[in-house]
Amino acid sequence: MNQMIMILGVTASGKSTLAFDLAKNIDAEIISIDSMKVYRRMDIGTAKPSLERRKTVKHHLIDIFEPSESCTAGRFLDLTHQAMDNVKAANKPMIAAGGTALYTKALLYGIFNGPPANEEIRNSLKDRINTEGTARLHRELTKVDPEAAERIHPNDARRIIRAMEVYKLTGKPISSFQNQFSAEKPLDDWKIIGLKRPKDQASHRINMRVKKMAEMGFLEEAKNLLAEDAPLSKQAAAAIGYAEIIDHLNGESSLDEAIERIKVNTRKFAKSQRTWFKKFKNVTWLDIEEQETPEEILQRTLDLL
Repeated sequence: MNQMIMILGVTASGKSTLAFDLAKNIDAEIISIDSMKVYRRMDIGTAKPSLERRKTVKHHLIDIFEPSESCTAGRFLDLTHQAMDNVKAANKPMIAAGGTALYTKALLYGIFNGPPANEEIRNSLKDRINTEGTARLHRELTKVDPEAAERIHPNDARRIIRAMEVYKLTGKPISSFQNQFSAEKPLDDWKIIGLKRPKDQASHRINMRVKKMAEMGFLEEAKNLLAEDAPLSKQAAAAIGYAEIIDHLNGESSLDEAIERIKVNTRKFAKSQRTWFKKFKNVTWLDIEEQETPEEILQRTLDLL
């Protein structure tokens, strides 16, 4: 059986349950590919695996940062490779599962190694767009990086600015950095399995998850986080669920309105995940029926493996 298994799927598709059931079955360890489960005390809003499950099966990359800290894709990738080395050293199979598509893609296909943002250059480009418009800057991009210009819409100011910023900083087109980030095959020997549910079923599962989060005390969890001495990092405060509850606690919405906004924003997030995952290569997708039990999904996965 393949020793490196990746489980993909949108939020609330059943990834964590399958990963746990499969890990128990094949004596594997789980690597969480989730940008929010890394934060301590952010448990309910991130749908973190229970302590009982984490005692039964070893999980990596959960509860490794304070909510006041930031975690970049590069830092996360370094920690992921460390976790992979640890699992290999234990001579165990590994199961990677999570919904952060950017981190998943970086792990599977490489990471964009372009330069960090330069505020001076970026602000200068923003000023030019405000005075000259995006079309003119897009024409300049066509001259220095026709490959990127073809992919970027002439009205997409954010991406035009980033592409021109990279060129001004390095003298190289952004497309030259992105080539390693769009490999046709995974960098390592991953067997990639995707869970696909009908959109109406996926939306219902998201709504039920948010309802359960509210019942479990999500509001109190957010209050406790805000009461801590160190303020939440921008990354943690912007997490879906927490951002809406924080707005409610700041008097910008009622609790019911906040809960509904969490549902809507989570469904939008699931839509963006689907878009990301369509670009992934070498994925075996399992179409999951509404009445299919976790045991049946596990058996289908075992048969596939």
